[in-house]
Amino acid sequence: MSVVVAVVLLGCAALGTVVVLVRDPLRQAMVASGYGAALVAVFVVLRAPDVALSAIVVVGAASPLLTLLALSRISLDAGDEDDAADDEAVG
Repeated sequence: MSVVVAVVLLGCAALGTVVVLVRDPLRQAMVASGYGAALVAVFVVLRAPDVALSAIVVVGAASPLLTLLALSRISLDAGDEDDAADDEAVG
């Protein structure tokens, strides 16, 4: 195993650990994108360009977009529940 492969795999393992340890969902989404980029680097180093191109599309566009949309929807729903609780307390 070459040194480059070892370094890329260790970086991927380190970023995977960071994804698990981060508690804030927004920050976790950003770190997960970095982890996906590390996986793309693994695929490039291991000479799998077709898999790397597919991963770039998923990691670079689809996954962050869907995560941010889900987080915004959750925050909107939480705001609606807070408004309803305020209305019940007043009335």
